[in-house]
Amino acid sequence: MAAQTSEDALRRALADRQAAVGAQAEAVRALKAAGAGASKADVDAAVEALKALKVEAGAAARRLQAAVGSGGGGGAAREEMRQAVVNTLERKLFYIPSFKIYRGVAGLYDYGPPGCAVKANVLAFWRQHFILEENMLEVDCPCVTPEIVLKASGHVEKFTDLMVKDEKTGTCYRADHLLKDYCKEKLDKDLTLSPEKATEFKYVLAVLDDLSVEELGAKLKEYGIVAPDTKNPLSDPYPFNLMFQTSIGPTGLNIGYMRPETAQGIFVNFKDLYYYNGQKLPFAAAQIGQAFRNEISPRQGLLRVREFTLAEIEHFVDPEDKSHPKFGDVADLEFLMFPRELQLSGESAKLVKLGEAVSKGTVNNETLGYFIGRVYLFLTRLGIDKDRLRFRQHLPNEMAHYAADCWDAEIECSYGWIECVGIADRSAYDLRAHSEKSGVPLVAHEKFSKPREVEKLVIVPSKKDLGLAFKGNQKMVVEALEAMSEKEAMDMKAALESKGETNFQVCTLGKDVVITKKMVSISMEKKLEHQRVFTPSVIEPSFGIGRIIYCLFEHSFYTRPSKSEEEQLNVFRFPPIVAPIKCTVFPLVKNQEFDDAAKVIAKELTTSGVSHIIDTTAISIGRRYARTDEIGVPFAVTVDSATSVTIRERDSKEQIRVDISEIASVVRQLTEGQSTWADVSAKYPSHVGPQGDQE
Repeated sequence: MAAQTSEDALRRALADRQAAVGAQAEAVRALKAAGAGASKADVDAAVEALKALKVEAGAAARRLQAAVGSGGGGGAAREEMRQAVVNTLERKLFYIPSFKIYRGVAGLYDYGPPGCAVKANVLAFWRQHFILEENMLEVDCPCVTPEIVLKASGHVEKFTDLMVKDEKTGTCYRADHLLKDYCKEKLDKDLTLSPEKATEFKYVLAVLDDLSVEELGAKLKEYGIVAPDTKNPLSDPYPFNLMFQTSIGPTGLNIGYMRPETAQGIFVNFKDLYYYNGQKLPFAAAQIGQAFRNEISPRQGLLRVREFTLAEIEHFVDPEDKSHPKFGDVADLEFLMFPRELQLSGESAKLVKLGEAVSKGTVNNETLGYFIGRVYLFLTRLGIDKDRLRFRQHLPNEMAHYAADCWDAEIECSYGWIECVGIADRSAYDLRAHSEKSGVPLVAHEKFSKPREVEKLVIVPSKKDLGLAFKGNQKMVVEALEAMSEKEAMDMKAALESKGETNFQVCTLGKDVVITKKMVSISMEKKLEHQRVFTPSVIEPSFGIGRIIYCLFEHSFYTRPSKSEEEQLNVFRFPPIVAPIKCTVFPLVKNQEFDDAAKVIAKELTTSGVSHIIDTTAISIGRRYARTDEIGVPFAVTVDSATSVTIRERDSKEQIRVDISEIASVVRQLTEGQSTWADVSAKYPSHVGPQGDQE
């Protein structure tokens, strides 16, 4: 809030000075027009006053520009940093545009050797941090999904972005991206904006995902936004389904889609997974795999692509008990949280203790809170800067109607705040939707120690009357009626008793139908039950692996001067767990004895499972260090003796001397996190010698 107030004050100060410049300029013009009626001294004094006011206005503009630039709007410094990162990533083959020799396809990228290694390491840590730690059940489902599955989930009807077209060329753009770019451009570069207009643009950015198609279209028209390339007028926004459609089998009649997410494969397997887990709740299933979205206008490199890797967790829990036995492990974590009330009031994210957020109801329940905490630990241990990580709560209309609560882990990079992980309480929607569509009940059971008398909802559809009214759609209407929750059923009962008919949404038909009193009987009856049958709720953390990796690249990148200070050297400060190569081995000089020692060390490193490379090139040792720093290798072993060698740490450039027989063990402990550099540097003698850094 303080930053907001400061920016508003600077905008007002600039506006005041610009107004003063305008008034003084008018005074100078009036004096000059007076001719002989104004003395030269008066004119000169007025001109000097005008110059002074212009200097003050310029200083005010620079102060505002500095404030806006530091507020995360982008700017030249961010562009320059991004370009340095991307140039290094592409030059070192972390990733490159796919099909490059054929000029590529927007939104498709290949990972090169170091990029593949970083990705594999991130996924390995994800498996360790979530699947192993939480005893999750891992599955691997097909990428091609039958249409019926995605109809039940709502993707066929609703998995859309709003698109606009250049009315003359037909070029397509994402409508929200155009509005976002316009607002950010104004905030970053238009120093004449009034505080009121700046607040308006910030509010639009905050609620952008919340705007309806009509509201979005109205804003585009209000701001006069046109096609960025041609400046031609744009069409009204309209929905575009993002799924890649295909056909299964040779006839082309069995429609399928490339999956837009991995979650549906878990939901449709719930019954078998529940049985495999001994019919016990809670339990979680997880999947890592490719997903596909036909983005309208892909941009921002790895952040918005058409094929990408998702890692998703579906944690199934009793809707009447969303406590978590391990919530205490994360309750004391404090990090930036951005609940909806702060967003709507134009404030910034604030440091909040997770336990406090759950106890106050800001976060809906303990299980959702537990996964928010675990996501925070995962990202920060990967190397994401905790000061550029926040958890933003979805706004009311931004959330799906069935969701109880939803938060995004957003990471700040040169493109602004990027959603990288979604953590949602999806209630029981998914399992109910697939139960309704498939006719297979995806439910859990709680067995009672002794029978209980309970009031039971009884829904009896009149198949005869429904058949007359809906003919071929009768079965879908019956299934939808029988799948109603108690609240939905009692609301329908009240409406039927008061009005005789009511509108009822049938998801599988994609529309509302009219239900009359004679079509269904709804009542509550007392029964003895030996068990409770219910549809579990789902807590879903969903990770965009490519987005996390790109943000990690930016957060890990820095430059430092070479020893000559004539050039800047690029460095990636990857933590050892994600570094593409853990260690390099350098024979100091071309010497058979040193080469043989290097081969022995390399063999021991391989046996210990430590990825490494041997560099025997003739360039200086400092240059070899710089070359491996640029791909983020955390440790370098320099072979300058047949009995002991040095280990150099990338960021501090400190070196220790270690016996050759211990090298593999020391490096493995460092890369697996069993020891820190501080631990080993305290244990082994430090080394400074002529083979020190010569970058």
